[in-house]
Amino acid sequence: MAKDPGQPKMKHELSLLDGTMLVSGSMIGSGIFIVSADIIRNVGSAGWLIAIWVITGFMTLTAALSYGELSGMFPKAGGQYVYLKEAYNKLIAFLYGWSFFAVIQTGTIAAVGVAFSKFTAYLIHPVSEDNILFHIGSLKISAAQLVSICVIVFLTFINTRGVKSGKRIQTVFTLTKLLSLFGLIGFGFLAFKGDIWTANWTNAWDLHNLAKDGTITQLTVGAALGAIAAAMVGSIFSSDAWNSVTFVAGEMKNPKRDVALSMMFGTIIVTLIYVLANVVYTGVLSLHDISVADKDRVAVAASHVIFGNIGTYIIAVMIMISTFGCNNGLILSGARVYYTMAKDGVFFKRTGTLNKFGVPEFGLWIQALVASILCLSGRYGDLLDMISFVVVVFYVLTILGIFILRAKRPNAERPYKAIGYPVLPALYIIMGIAFCVLLFAYKRDFALYGLLIVLIGIPIYYISQRNVKDEDEAVTNS
Repeated sequence: MAKDPGQPKMKHELSLLDGTMLVSGSMIGSGIFIVSADIIRNVGSAGWLIAIWVITGFMTLTAALSYGELSGMFPKAGGQYVYLKEAYNKLIAFLYGWSFFAVIQTGTIAAVGVAFSKFTAYLIHPVSEDNILFHIGSLKISAAQLVSICVIVFLTFINTRGVKSGKRIQTVFTLTKLLSLFGLIGFGFLAFKGDIWTANWTNAWDLHNLAKDGTITQLTVGAALGAIAAAMVGSIFSSDAWNSVTFVAGEMKNPKRDVALSMMFGTIIVTLIYVLANVVYTGVLSLHDISVADKDRVAVAASHVIFGNIGTYIIAVMIMISTFGCNNGLILSGARVYYTMAKDGVFFKRTGTLNKFGVPEFGLWIQALVASILCLSGRYGDLLDMISFVVVVFYVLTILGIFILRAKRPNAERPYKAIGYPVLPALYIIMGIAFCVLLFAYKRDFALYGLLIVLIGIPIYYISQRNVKDEDEAVTNS
């Protein structure tokens, strides 16, 4: 059947700058302001705190450079879903897409939305998470949860009006966020306290657990490896979404070049900010103060030292800007995966249509619905513990796909080849597998729940394929 010439099409609206802002803006949410407290409790020293962020940054950049080859080969909407389908099969790709919809993207949107609300409460106290508005059975619904849902719905609506609307918000908020963070880092270096710096960096590589009460627990070799893996859960979550630009490749002006460059520039900028921010933390706060920061809000504690009492409000505004822009990027990019899945017959059929603005509106709204439910569930924190395991498993599979595609399609066009191939991609695979094994060994419950979510997708996939087959037979017989 001929394609309807009037059918809406995706619009090539995104430039290299837009792609870079999408990557860096989606990566930087609330994590950099919070997770260092948990990292310090796991590793106990300044050297290992910085090392965790450097290792994570190296893994992220290595993965981004490797994905560049895949983005050049398949410059279309769907990104990682498409790469997995081409390297393996539709089932593996669907399991990624299902996990993406069930927890990876929607859980992250929920968590970032709630983080926005929590820090808004510094300025508008009634929207606090402590302000319980009503109960649904044993479930408590707070003002913060409702505000987070309102933000998700608002950003979803903006993005249904076309990719140009979404990119404007992304670019403005990300540039503001980056300038603010570099400003915080700059003022932080000026506020360095020599005695604190010296104390923190004495025995900087003594790896141990540091409890909130100040108790130090020395670790065996096995426990030390587990502590490193546990510490990296937060840093990996904070560094995720670097591949968001691959999902919108169908809307890039020059996808064969700019998707890869956007990932490279975006991950370099974010890694630099993350490492420098943590250097500032160790220059103005003792390790004990980092570990016991109220509700893990390390940046708030640091800002008190840097700016005085007004520091709380400065950080609150920064995190509001950061999380608002982050969620816009996550919302914008996520729906493109569901769109591509629907085109393959493995997701809601309506998700594979575009509205008059050339965007998958139905996909945007069902994404918002699931994220909102996760906001109300109050279980987004547990979901995020599972995300790191599931995300890295699929990253490893995708990068392994580079080797598979080199063998299966040696003559395929590759406008951009993975830098450092085969060494860097192989190194990421080794590091990723090591991380997952250690996480499975030392945080088994979270890893098993994450794995269970993936496996639930198997019967869902075969049911969807049976339905597609039945529809095809009905059309043939009619």
